[in-house]
Amino acid sequence: MLTLKQIYDNKAAIIAGLEKKHFGNAAETIDQVIALDTERKAAQQKKDAASAEMNRISKSIGALMAQGKREEAEAAKSQTGALKQAIPGYEQEMAKAEEALTSLLLTIPNVPYDLVPQGGSAEDNLVVKIGNWENKPMLDKLAAEGTIALRDWDNEADEENSKFLIQNSEFTKLPHWELAKKYNLIDFDLGVKISGAGFPVYIGLGARLQRALINFFLAEANAAGYTEIMPPTVVNEASGYGTGQLPDKEGQMYHCQLDNLYLIPTAEVPVTNIYRDVILEEAQLPIKNCAYTQCFRREAGSYGKDVRGLNRLHEFSKVEIVRIDTPEHSDASHKEMLAHVEGLLQKLELPYRVLRLSGGDMSFTAALCYDFEVYSEAQHRWLEVSSTSNFDTYQANRLHCRYRRAEDKKVALAHTLNGSALALPRIVAALLENNQTPEGIHIPVALQPYMGCDIIK
Repeated sequence: MLTLKQIYDNKAAIIAGLEKKHFGNAAETIDQVIALDTERKAAQQKKDAASAEMNRISKSIGALMAQGKREEAEAAKSQTGALKQAIPGYEQEMAKAEEALTSLLLTIPNVPYDLVPQGGSAEDNLVVKIGNWENKPMLDKLAAEGTIALRDWDNEADEENSKFLIQNSEFTKLPHWELAKKYNLIDFDLGVKISGAGFPVYIGLGARLQRALINFFLAEANAAGYTEIMPPTVVNEASGYGTGQLPDKEGQMYHCQLDNLYLIPTAEVPVTNIYRDVILEEAQLPIKNCAYTQCFRREAGSYGKDVRGLNRLHEFSKVEIVRIDTPEHSDASHKEMLAHVEGLLQKLELPYRVLRLSGGDMSFTAALCYDFEVYSEAQHRWLEVSSTSNFDTYQANRLHCRYRRAEDKKVALAHTLNGSALALPRIVAALLENNQTPEGIHIPVALQPYMGCDIIK
């Protein structure tokens, strides 16, 4: 949540940033925030003035009584009584304005960094990195563009790179839903029978592949210095508001109404909320946590290839990395997280690209976000497998996650960051499709120790 200080100090920049994120009526909303804050301050001033006057008059009553000025003393008592009766009304005004102000602030998204490209949709995202193409000789056009494979996270991508598409010139490959049936790896119909669409059942080597990927991702995170957390998969309202899933994405979360709990859409929610209402010491930062959880997304259903098979699920497995850091180091932390996710895709030998999301395609809470996509050779399309974001102080303000600076012992808001490292469904889809051969589906070398075999056949 934006702070009032941010709004007062940088009103014009805040409005411009919200417009970049395509937040409607940005200027009017910010003006409404200021108006509510002014109303709250006015009520506070009236309360403070009444309290001060009541204290002043109360102190004079004893002196008046001692001087025998009983009538004046009684009049003073009446004044204090009237002031005392007025104070609860001022407090109610304050509380009403404060509640309206907080509710309004919760509806305002985070302001994107200057680095975030303009644009209103995914088509405006910038491709900033491309990798693992050299292992795929059939991608002739990509090989010809090999010079664009190495780019800095902060660089602007050129137009040609941003619009680059792959033409697969090799033989037609089976999509993963057909491979899953052919090798008895995943039963989508059985999932529909048990739960509904979007809840697949993994079988045999399909289940083993899930576990292998989870263990691989966790081992890599551990090697990178992340502490594993095993959190609950349900959270309370306070946790949902803390990380920004509520009220923005309430309709996309499964709600256990009896206990007013929510199934988590990502481990980001419970892991980040560990630090809700906590003051950390600067020496503790950066905090680096990872967690494997089941994730639940109550997204609106649709039809077609874009959501077929594993492309869009209501329940799936994911390993998440979460960081808490100082403002001065959060950019470096973000780049370390990006490098970690990129390393996973390199080890899995999957062709990938990295996009810096435009303002209109970013999440409600993110200030800067990079998406990682892998290329599906059977579907001839890119599949998102990770979003890695820096939230600046936005979540920390909602969470009251703060740290004590070593230099001056002052308390300040921390920065929070998170990223998928990685989400399994589309990774599995790409692994199955890209590694299929007449002999079977080959397992990447890095995954073989976790899988216990080198081929699915």
